[in-house]
Amino acid sequence: MRWLMSLGERTRPDVPRYAECPAPDKARALALVDDFGHLFTVLREWRQAYGEELTAWAIQVEADDIENLPAELIDRWEWEGDPVRIDTERGGYVRVSDYRDVPVRAGITTRSSTGVPLWTTTS
Repeated sequence: MRWLMSLGERTRPDVPRYAECPAPDKARALALVDDFGHLFTVLREWRQAYGEELTAWAIQVEADDIENLPAELIDRWEWEGDPVRIDTERGGYVRVSDYRDVPVRAGITTRSSTGVPLWTTTS
């Protein structure tokens, strides 16, 4: 099992903490890493590329190649019941919210984008 992380989208200025969880084929950036701790290395890079305050969503998956994710993983992304939300905040702080005990995630919409920066690490 590896960790797949998708860069979230804060699309509601009226609710600053709200962040959509785009499916892998709609995300601006993705990361596939071997260990949960590696996600923080990717977050540091994303902060430089996308701004200091951002939200990412991560989930454990069975995948070997970020460029060839299984179609069924992408299709069921919205309905997975075990995401982890990671928010970066001013001052270098990171907040991790573990929703793996929540059986079903509420419906989340996504927006399409062009070009997905892919990030990956290996042990």
